[in-house]
Amino acid sequence: MKMTFRWYGESDSIPLEYIKQIPNMSGVVTAVYDIPVGEVWPEEKIARLKSLCDNADLEMEVIESVPVHEDIKLGKPTRDQLIANYAQTIRNLGKFGVKCICYNFMPVFDWFRTDLHFVQKNGSVCLAYKHADFEKLDKHNLRLPGWDESYTPAELNGLLEEYKNATHEQLFSNLVYFLNGIMPACDETGINMAIHPDDPPWDIFGLPRIVTGEGSYEKMISAVPNIHNGFTFCTGSLGAGRFNDLPAMAAKYAQRIYFAHLRQLKFVNETDFYENGHQTQDGNVDIYHIVKALVENGFTGYVRPDHGRNIWGEEGKPGYGLYDRALGATYLSGLFEAVQKEQTNG
Repeated sequence: MKMTFRWYGESDSIPLEYIKQIPNMSGVVTAVYDIPVGEVWPEEKIARLKSLCDNADLEMEVIESVPVHEDIKLGKPTRDQLIANYAQTIRNLGKFGVKCICYNFMPVFDWFRTDLHFVQKNGSVCLAYKHADFEKLDKHNLRLPGWDESYTPAELNGLLEEYKNATHEQLFSNLVYFLNGIMPACDETGINMAIHPDDPPWDIFGLPRIVTGEGSYEKMISAVPNIHNGFTFCTGSLGAGRFNDLPAMAAKYAQRIYFAHLRQLKFVNETDFYENGHQTQDGNVDIYHIVKALVENGFTGYVRPDHGRNIWGEEGKPGYGLYDRALGATYLSGLFEAVQKEQTNG
């Protein structure tokens, strides 16, 4: 296991020097953020990121994310060139020691919460989902938390219209086509593709979700058995679906999980939840047994603490402040150490 930390490049308010001070931190998870989706990432941009990480004595072995163009998800005629561009980006990343790419295949939105600034009783601030607030949204004039600057209203409505008749089967077929197109580049470079589960793991705004739990994992492995086709095991995304048995999934797919996003959810009823501190006792996600299942079944991938609260007066990027994620990383490192020693000592 290697502990990592999400870093949003040179514009991130958290300097690499601070990240390096977190105990047991091996590297950062980052990306090139100023290249339009679908274009090849230039080697000089990747080299710049790698140099910054090297100078801070941090590895850059995981990229999150290389976004997948909507034309690929929609299966448009332009997809072949876009897939070729993606494959070339994989090859370019391989030249700089990247070993894992986290990506998703969610139409339009790659995550959804109804509140980015939910205030808990203790004063900490976190992300939350309230189904009643979701139901109030105007599906024809969407203004979404965290997404207001991602699309103009016209762009968003246009994308939703394009997906209006998309089925789960079509979207999955397009995912398989994409994976088959990039697997040769993965074979050449040794890079593992780790798909992030849909967040939340159910259809929203009429958009199909196809990576939602164990059945999705089985279907993906069956369709594309190449060993480089694997998973990002996000306990927050999968855990939002109360139907998922996360420790069982962690055990079953431990050797196909190349990246683990470990975070906590606290449900207030069957649908509504907020994101809490990482400790097992702080929510409904059984972090301890998930870590135990991963270790005992051969997991050797990357881990990062995910979606921390803003605490101690910090006003960071929602979900991505320094303090609570640093606490989470230390807690998770302790869990892994304890479970590994238990396994070694019998």
